[in-house]
Amino acid sequence: MRPTILGILAFSLLLAGRVLAAPAADRIVPADQYTSEKARQLAVAHAAALRDLDTFLYHCLPWVEVQKQSIGFFKPKQATKDERYLAVRLFVEQDPSPQFAALPVEKRASSMFSRYVGPLLRRMNRDAAVLADPAIDGYTIILEWLKQEPRGDGERPVHEAIAVFLDKPAAVAYLTGPGHARDLVTRARVLGFDGETPLGPLRLTAWEDNFLTTYKVKNYELAAGISCQ
Repeated sequence: MRPTILGILAFSLLLAGRVLAAPAADRIVPADQYTSEKARQLAVAHAAALRDLDTFLYHCLPWVEVQKQSIGFFKPKQATKDERYLAVRLFVEQDPSPQFAALPVEKRASSMFSRYVGPLLRRMNRDAAVLADPAIDGYTIILEWLKQEPRGDGERPVHEAIAVFLDKPAAVAYLTGPGHARDLVTRARVLGFDGETPLGPLRLTAWEDNFLTTYKVKNYELAAGISCQ
């Protein structure tokens, strides 16, 4: 099943032409927009790391879209105190695939988890000070993609999404240990969404997927001075 899923996921990606030489300035939540002092302090302390992450996503993953204020220190809804997770929300611009859509939701979610979560978690902690900061309680990675195009006039496209929550011990174990996706997924809390319908917690499997380090967009060149290493 695993090679089959990887093949299905290798369908064409929708890449809009870049107009700006840098990401829009509103993708990171400004420090003064937080109502929590803890979050404000984190935003100030790690401002450079957030900008680095934003720059990486914009230039190195040009097929993903980051909406306004989608990078920052958010409190998970299930938290009972002011826990702050470093979070990013991405929309993956890819063609909907009938073969991929025909898979069980757990298989689709497992594929997206395998492709994006581990590499993004590493990039979110490129600055060692992020992982070492005890005030950062964990990480949230939200992935959204197009499941189905509109079938008629007036019908909205159907999106699908997973929200992945990793507490700090799970992230540390992954980043400082062997770093296997199969171990990371067992410690993650994953919620699924079919359009606007919550699916609740999903039980996923995961495997190593080198897509983010090997995929190259045809005729796309990095801006001068940008490195994706």
